[in-house]
Amino acid sequence: MGKSVLKAPLFADPVYDGAADPVIIWNRQEESWWIFYTNRRANQPGEGVAFVHGTDIGIISSKDGGDTWEYRGTARGLEFEPGRNTFWAPEILFADGKYHMYCSYVRGIPKDWNAGRDIVYYTSDDLMNWSCEKVIELSSDRVIDVCIYEIEKGFWKMWYKDEVHECRTYSAVSRNLKDWEVIGAEITDRPHEGPNVFSFAGWNWMITDPWCGLAVYRSENFSDWEYSSLILEKPGTRSQDSYRGGHADVLVHNGKAYIFYFVHPGLTDEICQNPDYVWEYEQKRTVLQVAELEFVDGKLICNRDKGVGAGFLRFTM
Repeated sequence: MGKSVLKAPLFADPVYDGAADPVIIWNRQEESWWIFYTNRRANQPGEGVAFVHGTDIGIISSKDGGDTWEYRGTARGLEFEPGRNTFWAPEILFADGKYHMYCSYVRGIPKDWNAGRDIVYYTSDDLMNWSCEKVIELSSDRVIDVCIYEIEKGFWKMWYKDEVHECRTYSAVSRNLKDWEVIGAEITDRPHEGPNVFSFAGWNWMITDPWCGLAVYRSENFSDWEYSSLILEKPGTRSQDSYRGGHADVLVHNGKAYIFYFVHPGLTDEICQNPDYVWEYEQKRTVLQVAELEFVDGKLICNRDKGVGAGFLRFTM
């Protein structure tokens, strides 16, 4: 008998049916995997792109190595000023005995893409209850989609999308995770969002979302990036994996690399490229998927149809 394959999709949000922008982290207190995600309101009425605003950060967890995921509600304590506001694309890491979250923030519930955006920094002892530390000043007042990686012991680097500067990836550095010094632009070949950095197979990698699949870059020093390939650009055959992959997170675990991404199952290129088409619920809804990345001939490839084996997040003994 062959090893059983995990069913797809990995998760569909039970409240608003709009899970996107996932990030995965190990909960040390519960000894379980937690995924945080942008909780888009796909099944709610609203004009324009209001459904991607007014969003909370949803949480799911798994105690059985990724076979099953339990919806845990939304992160607490994110609101730091009056009103119903918008939270997107969390980045979460554990350092110095606590959890750190960097969340994209938009005031209110805009109907278009023209509002200001900031990165807000939070800390937590348990991953559920968060305290706001500060709004981080970066290279403009329209920054989103933070990724952070410890490139040296006690020295962290941040990458993010700067919409004022042509939707390119900019970077900053810090020695305390709270105060950041902006370095400048790093990925400038085309507009994109959602940078994610990780190390695997002897290289440092960055994956971005240029809205035509996911672009892969590699580097020896976390600064000079060489374009490598495009992945998840073609529809898959698994359930609800029928459109290109979006804004992803990568976890290297037990020597393998797994990419967690979101998909619009009801979307097509024809609809997406038609500015006059008014999206209905079926186009707005999103689900989370997971696939394995493989290192072949110096590049990362992703056969999304292969899926991953059951228990893929268990720890080896």
